[in-house]
Amino acid sequence: MMRLLANLIRDRRASAAVEMALVMPLLMVLMFGAVDIGNYFLSEHVVDKSVRDAARYAARLPFADYPSCALPSGGTAEQQTQRLARFGDPDGTGTARLPGWTADNMTTVTIACDTDVSHAYVNGGIYADFPNGGEVPIVTVSAQVPYNSLFGVIGLGSVSLNLNAQSQAAVIGA
Repeated sequence: MMRLLANLIRDRRASAAVEMALVMPLLMVLMFGAVDIGNYFLSEHVVDKSVRDAARYAARLPFADYPSCALPSGGTAEQQTQRLARFGDPDGTGTARLPGWTADNMTTVTIACDTDVSHAYVNGGIYADFPNGGEVPIVTVSAQVPYNSLFGVIGLGSVSLNLNAQSQAAVIGA
């Protein structure tokens, strides 16, 4: 019996398997972490681009959609802008750009007027004929979308992060 125990202690054949079993969890966390960080940055880029596209879209809507430098509540301009940000289409057809983007109201659309006369464009150019002369409507589109971590997808817990983006554009009423 003693001889068998001594032989087992001296035997080094399975040492690589034991070392691998000890190191594997750390390697898996590093690998999945790297992939999850890449997925986070991709998702952040998608939200940034979506909000920028929506602001450009809203800036090219007719001036009549922005009476008195205000956004009519429940108007089609706001709804179309929200859907463009979420789906990439003002009609809201297709699938959301990100799986966590589940509602249009995750995107907010606001209008503010720039009345600072030190800005050359306030009293001239395309804004000279604006109904409220001297006020330049600037649309702001922002979104807050929850991030779905890959760790949560594979059942290793969830991380509660939000992807935030904001973009502004002066309304040109194309």
